[in-house]
Amino acid sequence: MGFLTGKTAIITGAGRAVLSDGRCGSIGYGIATAYAKEGANLVITGRNVKKLEDAKEELERLYGIKVLILQADVNAGADNEAVVGEVVRQTVDTFGRIDVLINNAQASASGVPLAQHTTDQFNLAMYSGLYAVFYYMKACYPYLKETKGTVINFASGAGLFGNFGQCAYAAAKEGIRGLSRVAANEWGKDGINVNVICPLAWTAQLEQFQKAYPDAFEKNVHMPPMGHYGDSELEIGRVCVQLASPDFKFMSGETLTLEGGMGLRP
Repeated sequence: MGFLTGKTAIITGAGRAVLSDGRCGSIGYGIATAYAKEGANLVITGRNVKKLEDAKEELERLYGIKVLILQADVNAGADNEAVVGEVVRQTVDTFGRIDVLINNAQASASGVPLAQHTTDQFNLAMYSGLYAVFYYMKACYPYLKETKGTVINFASGAGLFGNFGQCAYAAAKEGIRGLSRVAANEWGKDGINVNVICPLAWTAQLEQFQKAYPDAFEKNVHMPPMGHYGDSELEIGRVCVQLASPDFKFMSGETLTLEGGMGLRP
C-alpha cells in the first residue's frame, strides 16, 4: 500500500506527455504518475481528450488505480463556475471524497513584450491560471474541509524574477501565490494545508523548443546550479506526494522553489 491509497486527487493539466527518453514529459503527468504509484485514485483534467485518454490507459494499467478523465477549459468565454463545478460534482459522485487539489494547468502567450501584449493574451493567462485556481479552490473547499485535505498550487520564477516576455504569465502566477497565502491563513483552522511550488522542470515542450530554436533556447533557458533540470515525476511529483502525505505537513502558506534537484527552498 502506498502513502495515498484510498485517497482522491484532482490534478489539472495532466494529459500524457513523454520525453524522447520515455520519462514523464509534463509536470501534470509527472505528478499523476507519482500519485498513482502511491495508490491514489485520480481525476485528471485538460483540454486535449486524447492526451487524457492516453494518461488514463497507462496509469490504470501500470498502477491498478482508477482514473476519471474530464475535459475542462477555464477561459474568458466560458461559464467557468459551471465548468469547475461539474468537475467537482463528478469527482464526488465517482469517488465520494476529495483529498488533494493540484492546480497545475496554465496557458500563456510567452515571448510577447508587455507593450505588445493584447487583452486576449492577457486573459488567456489569467483565466487558465489565476481564475481556474480561484474556482477550483472555492468548489473543492467543503470536501477538503471534510478530509483535512491538501491544496498544491503552481507559481513560477517568471513572477518571482520578472522574466522578459512573460508579463501575463508572471501576473497570473503572482496572483496565484497571493491567493494561496490568503487561503492558507483562512483555511488553516479547517485543517487544510495550502502550499505553492515554483518548479523548473525538463518537459516535452522545452525539449521541442531546444530542437527547434537552439539559439533562443540557450539565451533564455538557464541551467540550474546543480547542473540538471528538475524531473517532473521523481522530483516535482514526489514533492507533491510528500506535501499530501498523512505523516508530513509542510508549513501551510510556504512557497517552495525546486531548481534542478536542489530540493525544497522556501
